[in-house]
This record gives sequence, structure tokens and C-alpha cells, in this order.
Amino acid sequence: MRAKARLYPKEAARLLREKPGVREAVTGATLHFERNRLKAYAEVPIGEWRERAKAVKDHVLSHLDHYLELAERRLRENGVRVHWAEAPEDAHRVLREIVQRHGVKRAVKAKSMLTEELGVNPLLEALGVEVYETDLGEYLIQLLGEPPSHIVGPAIHLSLEEIQKLFHQRFGTPLDAPPEALAQVARRVLREAFLSAELGLSGANFLVAETGTLALMENEGNIRLSTSLPRVHVAFVGLEKLLPRFADLALFLPLTARAATGQRLSTYVSLLQGPARAGEEGPEEVHVVLVDHGRTALLQDPEAWETLRCLRCGACLNACPVYRQTGGHPYGYVYSGPIGAVLDPGLLGLEEAYPLPYASTLCGACYEACPVKIPIPKLLLAWRHRAVAEGLTPAWEGAAMKAFRKVMESPALYRLFSKGLRGLPLPQDLLPLLKAWTEGRGPLKPSPRPFHELWKELEEAEDGP
Repeated sequence: MRAKARLYPKEAARLLREKPGVREAVTGATLHFERNRLKAYAEVPIGEWRERAKAVKDHVLSHLDHYLELAERRLRENGVRVHWAEAPEDAHRVLREIVQRHGVKRAVKAKSMLTEELGVNPLLEALGVEVYETDLGEYLIQLLGEPPSHIVGPAIHLSLEEIQKLFHQRFGTPLDAPPEALAQVARRVLREAFLSAELGLSGANFLVAETGTLALMENEGNIRLSTSLPRVHVAFVGLEKLLPRFADLALFLPLTARAATGQRLSTYVSLLQGPARAGEEGPEEVHVVLVDHGRTALLQDPEAWETLRCLRCGACLNACPVYRQTGGHPYGYVYSGPIGAVLDPGLLGLEEAYPLPYASTLCGACYEACPVKIPIPKLLLAWRHRAVAEGLTPAWEGAAMKAFRKVMESPALYRLFSKGLRGLPLPQDLLPLLKAWTEGRGPLKPSPRPFHELWKELEEAEDGP
């Protein structure tokens, strides 16, 4: 996927201006997820769960070479063909060879953020392969030609009316068709695709090194069909998705479900061990493509390596008041919201993504939601410091902050400037700092009286005569 993260401020302002309904749709969906998460977390000793999950992920990341070798060995023992992809081009080469060798004309694809990252769909389409996204949300945005807006709910930015209009245009359904009727149409189309596809594609929530097991979580059953009906299954797995032991799934499966949607466990959990054996039904070939794409470089970063603990649950997006305003599209890359703001600079390079760490109020809600305790607020500040140090922020911003600090450190200067500004109209369209603040917000209106005067009056009133 081509990154446009540098355009975040302009794209966020444009979306708020041109698509105000997105805010309502995204806020409604994320608050629903967030309420469910809080309820689900309260049912278990969540502090202990999060600490254990963090420890497991830190262990596997600090011994990644060992567990990658073990996973490869176990996968091969299970009959899986293992490939290594340092960059998207390497993954493309593997997929191209599989498509050409099997004469693939149709593919069904389970929801996978990594395949978005690698640009799998455009590659397959260029090879003449008809690709069907089989997650309902992913299918909707595929019909619209859009990328996902959320890690778990890719179409949460769409209203029911927009989906009704889309299906009316594509399938001739009534404009007032209920959700059940729309789902029935999608089911009919996708069922035919499942039965006729030669290739199934997926990601993986986890890859267990001890047993070579792929673990996939879902609520619709589409992943299970995508990985079992076609004669060839290809799974793209990021290097950070490893777990050391099969027993670790007992923690990570329910923890991820609670963080993502507030469920105690996902509706479907598939544990895949390789191709079908004699007398069994399933794919004849299973390929696992282990993808780096900047992950080992990120692992060497003394601060940002902690982002590799991410389970792709989307909990931080649901908790974030900034993400709720626009959804994921303005972030300009696969990973949006708080995790995107700290992960994307590491994967893309800070120069390509430096505006994203500023897309935060630093309220800390993302850290409280994260099931593996990624210190997102701390990392947001770390990336901001680096952006300033590398000269990526505007020169006027540094000068303005130095002046602001000077004024705020001097009570006399503060009172002088605040009194002067109070009597003048703020040139909000001229001063860059004010313009950046007020884009997408109401105008700044100074208080008619300074705070220190109001505070003094309050103290005097409390002391009494």
C-alpha cells in the first residue's frame, strides 16, 4: 500500500469538512466496542493477564531468531511450504509463482492487515486473478475501492444508508433493504466464490513455534472457508506474530477477543496444522510466507521495538478520542489510530510519517486499553522528539514554542501578553499555530477576564470578610 501519512493534517481536515457523517458513524461503533471491552476486562484479573501477555511477547521478541527457526522446522514437519519475504517484492514473487503454477483464476481472501500492507490484491488483479474479500466489512470497502478504516471493523465509517445505496447500485436491492437482506446478498455472492476459488489467502493472529500451528480468530466463518475449501492456502505472517508454546494460546485467544470486541472468545477459532492428509478434506498445499518488511529493523530500535508486541486488536483505536473524529483513512497507511501513530514511523521511516505522532491528546486511554501494555503515550513523545531533532517540523514551530516557554516562565510577561491579546481579534487564519488548531474546530474566543483575576476573586470570596 502506498503511504500518504505525511498528508494526515490536511486529510483529517478535509474529511471533517466533506464527510461529517463519518464522525458519527465511527464514534458510535468505537464507543460500542469500548463499552464491551471495559465490561469484558472487568470479568477477569486483567492486570495479571496483561502483564503475562507482555512478558510472553517480550520473551519471544528478544529470542526471535530461535523461535523463527523452530517455527520453520515445525511447519516443514507438518508439510507446510515455508517462504521468507524481506520486502513486499519477495512476497509478490512467491505469490506470483504459486498463481502461475496452479493456473489460479479466482481467489478468496480472509481479512488480513498484512496483505493490505503488502499490496496483495493489486498484484493478484494484475495477474488476472479475480479476488474476493470474504470478511463482510472488507467486502464492502472492496466494492467501494477503499482501504480499511479500522483494524477490526474495516467499514465502521459507513452508515447503513451508504451500504444500502451501494448494494442498490451493485445488486439492485431496494434502497430501504434491511441489514439482514443485504447480508443475504453478500452471502450468496461469496458462497459461490468459496466453492469455485482455486486459492485461499489469509493472515494469522498467531503462529505457535512449538507446534507450527496457525491460529486464526473470526466471527463470520469466512476465514475457515477461505483456508479449507480452495486446494491451495497461502498465509502471510509477520515475524512478530510468533508465540513460543501452544499453551500460550490459552491466554492470548481470550485476551485478544476481549480487547477487540469485548467477547470472551471469538465465535470461530481455527488451528491449522498443514495440508490435508490422506482421507482428510482440506487444501492440498499450504504455504506460509514469513514477512519482515521493516520488522527486524524496528526490533533494533531502543524505544520503538515495543510496538511489535501489538496483537492488531484495535482496542487503542476504540479508546482514542482523536481517532473517533475521522476514522482511519486520513492516517494514510494500513495502521491507523494510536498504534499507527507509533508503528508507522518505524515501518515507513519518520520522514514519511512524522505528522502521525502529533495526532494525539496524550490522554493515555490507548495504554489503558492495550492488552500487551505498549507504552503508546511515551512512544508518541519519543517520535515527536525525533521529528524535532531531525528538522522535520516547521522552523516557525520551534521559534514559537521557545517564545511561548519564555512567556509562560515569567508572570509579568504572561500578564502583559495575555492582556494585550485579550483586547485584539485573534488572526486565526494568519498565524500557523492558531490556524492548525482551528481547522476542524470552532474559533478560539479569549475569556474577557484573565484566570488569575477570577481565581483571586474566588479565593477572597471563600475567605470571607
